[in-house]
Amino acid sequence: MSVHKLDRTDRRILELLQQDARLSVADIAEQVGLSATPCSRRIKRLEDSGYVARQVVILDPAKIGLPMTVLVHISLEAQTQEKLRSFEATVSELAEVMECYLITGSTADYVLKVVVPDLDHYQQLLLNELTAIAGVRSIISNFVLRQPVDRTAYSLDHLAR
Repeated sequence: MSVHKLDRTDRRILELLQQDARLSVADIAEQVGLSATPCSRRIKRLEDSGYVARQVVILDPAKIGLPMTVLVHISLEAQTQEKLRSFEATVSELAEVMECYLITGSTADYVLKVVVPDLDHYQQLLLNELTAIAGVRSIISNFVLRQPVDRTAYSLDHLAR
């Protein structure tokens, strides 16, 4: 990924795209004070430089029948590269796993963000899938009661320095 210095206009374009990726080039151009053609070139450069990883639609999990979020802390018996790769490949195939983090500073090796329709579904996932993964030593499940912060847009303030 090539990296170039982001100016104020680039940062504003990225902020607007994070808020609503469906904005037209004309709308973005108007809000950043450019004409459409140079704005389009900037967006293309930002995409080509890897600043835009992908564009997605974020669904409301409760509205699609997935109201339960579980943070699952998993410890492995060994942390070799092979065991880590194998674990990551296995959990990446589970549709309920939305995010997977290899972590440090805890007794767990991984934290998974899992979404499920209900406790019975999670129990089946836990018993039939997660505990069956080779090399798993322990699993601790934390059920999310409420999510007071839910952001998808990154702050770009630190890039202004």
